[in-house]
Amino acid sequence: MGGSLVRRRAFSKRVIGFTLIEIMIVVAIIGILAAIALPGYSDYVLRGRLPEGTSGLDTMRMDLERYYQDNRTYASTATATSPCAGTRSLQYFDISCPDELTNSKYTAQAVGKGPVAGFTYTINSLNERHTTAAGPGYSTCNNANGWMMRKGQAC
Repeated sequence: MGGSLVRRRAFSKRVIGFTLIEIMIVVAIIGILAAIALPGYSDYVLRGRLPEGTSGLDTMRMDLERYYQDNRTYASTATATSPCAGTRSLQYFDISCPDELTNSKYTAQAVGKGPVAGFTYTINSLNERHTTAAGPGYSTCNNANGWMMRKGQAC
C-alpha cells in the first residue's frame, strides 16, 4: 500500500515553465511581426517630419508676399531686408532662396537635413510647388505642381 501512494504523488506533480520549442515559436512570431511593422513605422515617422519643410515654405511665401505689399519688390531695399535674406533653420529643414530675388519673382526652397536628408521642396512667386529631390521610394516631380509627401504618390 505504501508503494502505490508514492506512485500517485509522482504522477500528480505538475510541470511548471515553458519548453524550448514554445519559446522558439514565440520568438519566431515576434520576429515576423517586427519585420512587418518596423519598416512601416519608420516610413510613418519620416512622413511625419516632411510637413515641417512644406509649412516652412508656406510661411516663407506669406512673409515674402507681405514684404512685397509693403515694398513692391521681393529683393532687399536700402531701408528693408527681404525675408529671403539668409537661411531659416528648422529642426529638419533649412529654408532659403537659392536664386537671386527680383522685383517680381522669387524661388524658395526647403532642403532636408538629418533623417530627411535628400528631400528638397520648392515654391515660387507663382505658387508653383515642386519636389526636386526626394528620399528612396518617393517620386520627384519637377514638372508637376505639388509636393510628394508619401511613397508611391503620383505626380
